[in-house]
Amino acid sequence: MDDGGQRRYGPLGTALVIIPTFNEAENIKPIVARVRAAVPAADILIADDNSPDGTGKIADELAAVDSQVRVLHRKGKEGLGAAYLAGFRWGIDHGYGVLVEMDADGSHQPEELPRLLTALKGADLVLGSRWMPGGRVVNWPKTRELLSRGGSTYSRVLLGVPIRDVTGGFRAFRTRTLEGLGLDAVSSQGYCFQVDLARRAVAAGFHVVEVPITFVERELGDSKMSRDIVVEALWRVTAWGVESRANRFLGRKTSGPA
Repeated sequence: MDDGGQRRYGPLGTALVIIPTFNEAENIKPIVARVRAAVPAADILIADDNSPDGTGKIADELAAVDSQVRVLHRKGKEGLGAAYLAGFRWGIDHGYGVLVEMDADGSHQPEELPRLLTALKGADLVLGSRWMPGGRVVNWPKTRELLSRGGSTYSRVLLGVPIRDVTGGFRAFRTRTLEGLGLDAVSSQGYCFQVDLARRAVAAGFHVVEVPITFVERELGDSKMSRDIVVEALWRVTAWGVESRANRFLGRKTSGPA
């Protein structure tokens, strides 16, 4: 804070774009090329969960010809949350100032990443939002849109977080923000991992900003969305909400970063 009580933010430092992959052989080359074109100064970390389709080998080939592309080979498929946590720890250990979450399938437009990074100059965490004015989705069936909108609304109301798109996964964090979220206590895996980090950021008092994005449904490869992911998100968000309300009723501090 400055003398007037306003937040002051230092320079961002180098950004690391973390791209988790599992069977994304068709998508990884074009998405890496688009990220490199959109933000030439950023580095890329491909966190591959031992993809059977050879994504990891393609990633190694990209890294061999571009020093700004790195590869983190993981033993197997352990979920989105585990892949991002491993990427975050790698980025923190290697001194990056900004850590970005981005899907490999092209649903997150790399060309919009500069908008997130610009907003991060005055924030601790920036979320790419589909459900704010200016945000939209392309080529989604209505049922998928209703599920996503409903999930964000349910999470926002139950957890009391002032975020329109709580479940979105296109995000830019200052590294010190992630260091303040208690990552060692995060156990959520699927898309509720995004809800978990958002609620932790709000509970910790970080300044969270949303910017509108266009989310485009993947054209190649298979979606990772499943019934198990939806069920996990529902029960975890419900449990967090019940805990939060019980703590408020009893006058206890709601659990946040641990």
